Amino acid sequence: MKIGIVCYPTYGGSGVVATELGKGLAQKGHQVHFITYSQPARMDRFHENLFYHEVSAPDYPLFEHAPYETALASKLVDVVRYEKLDILHVHYAIPHASVAYLAKKILLSEGYYIPVITTLHGTDITLVGRNPSYAPVVAFSINKSDGVTAVSESLKQDTLSFFDLEKEIKVIPNFIDFHRFKKSNKDHFKKAIAPNGEKILIHVSNFRKVKRVGDVIDVFKQVYEKIPSKLLLVGDGPERHSIEQRCREIGLCHEIRFLGKQDAVEELLAVADLFILPSESESFGLAALEAMACQVPIISTNTGGLPEVNIHGKTGFTSDVGDVNQMAKYAIELLENPEKLQTFRDQAFAAAEGFDIEHVLPHYEAYYEYILETAVYDKTQSIE
Repeated sequence: MKIGIVCYPTYGGSGVVATELGKGLAQKGHQVHFITYSQPARMDRFHENLFYHEVSAPDYPLFEHAPYETALASKLVDVVRYEKLDILHVHYAIPHASVAYLAKKILLSEGYYIPVITTLHGTDITLVGRNPSYAPVVAFSINKSDGVTAVSESLKQDTLSFFDLEKEIKVIPNFIDFHRFKKSNKDHFKKAIAPNGEKILIHVSNFRKVKRVGDVIDVFKQVYEKIPSKLLLVGDGPERHSIEQRCREIGLCHEIRFLGKQDAVEELLAVADLFILPSESESFGLAALEAMACQVPIISTNTGGLPEVNIHGKTGFTSDVGDVNQMAKYAIELLENPEKLQTFRDQAFAAAEGFDIEHVLPHYEAYYEYILETAVYDKTQSIE
C-alpha cells in the first residue's frame, strides 16, 4: 500500500506513535509518506520506503498567523495526486481530520477518491476537542472520516460521551518497539548518576499542567526522606520554570536532574528503578509503556487509559489524581523490598510484551484493508 501519514512531528505521544507506525509499515514493504511541517522527531534514519513532504505556510502581511491548515490541505492534495496514495491516516483530530476532509473533497472533484482514517490520541478529544471553539468541527470531521481508531478503550468511551458520533471507533492500542526499548547494561551510566548506589526515579513528559510534574517532586521528597535516591526529569515545557522553583524551595536541587528533551530516553530508563506518572489525564500512557519495556515498574494515577497499561499490584501501582502520599507510600514499599521490586520489574516487562509493535502492526494493516474495501462505494458519492 501507499500510505500518507499526517501528524505533529514532535516528541508528544501522537507524533511518536505515528512515526513509529510509519517506520514499522515501511519495514513490512509499504510505501509511507509523512506530510507535516517538519521532519518527525523519531524519523531518524533512512529507509527506501519512507518519504517526507514538508508543509510550508508562506508569510503574508494580511495574516496575523500563517494559514497552516490551508497549506496542509494543498500539500495533501498534491502528494495524494502525484504519489497516487491509497489511503490517508491522520493522527490527532485537530486540525488534521478536518483538513483531510477538505483535501478529500478537492480530490473527489477531480475524480480521485482517497479514504481517510483518523486516530484519536487523547487531548484532541478530552481537552482541546471539547472546547466550544472546536467541538462542532471535531465531531463533523470524525463522522466524515472513513475509519476512526482510538488508542484505548477509555478514550473511545470518552469520545462517545463527549460527541454525537455516527462512526464506529476501533480500539488499536499504542505499541512498543522492543528492538529499541529494552533493558540494557548501563552500569557505568548509573554509577555516574548515583555513585553511592542511590535509587533512581524518573519522569518523562512534556511538562504541561496536565502532567502534574509538581506531584513528581512531592512524591520524590517523601521517598528521599526514607531512601537515598535521585530523580531524573526528562522533557521540557511550560511548567519547567515553576518545577525548578519548587526544587529550590524544598532544597533538593542537588538530587534532581533536569535533562531536557532526550532522543535516547531508553538509555535513561535502563538505569531507573521506578517511573512516576501522576498525570491528571492520560489517554494511554505511552511513556509508562516504554518504561515497562525496560523493566521499570510504574507509580501512576488511575485516570483515563493508564489502568489498561499499568496493572495495579502487578506492573506497579495506581492512585487517585493528586494523592501524592499514597503514591509515595507505594514507591517506598517497592524500593525498600528488593525481591518485590524485581518481581514487579519482571511483571512490567511481561505486560509490555503484549503491546509489541509486531503484535499491533497487523491490526492497523487489517484495518487499512477493511477501510479500502468498505469505502469503495463512496467513489460514486456527490462532491456536494
